[in-house]
Amino acid sequence: SSGINAEYGGPVVTVYVFEDDKWEETVKLVDSTSPYGLTGSIFCKDRTILDETHKALRHTAGNIYFNDKSTGSVVGQQPFGGSRASGTNDKAVSLNLISKWTSPQAIKENLVPLASHTYPYMEQ
Repeated sequence: SSGINAEYGGPVVTVYVFEDDKWEETVKLVDSTSPYGLTGSIFCKDRTILDETHKALRHTAGNIYFNDKSTGSVVGQQPFGGSRASGTNDKAVSLNLISKWTSPQAIKENLVPLASHTYPYMEQ
């Protein structure tokens, strides 16, 4: 599907449903399918699986969100930059210029289940 291996300029959600016993195979598929890696989200209730998935996908995206939508970057406060063909993973607004020669990853985790996919300003 092009939703899994192409890069788009707007918020796009790609959902890939898999059987529990295909988890490791699916994580490898996610890691190997696309040359792009701007942001990504991992939704999981099991903390061990969440940590293992993050470890396996460490270099898959510039920013990773745990149990939260991937459109929540706080501009001017949270470093932001893509990985792979989505950029050089430079973190804009970051004072740590060493990131030019490393591959940092920002993580945001939401510990409260989402009640909606929208932000308050969208309801005005």
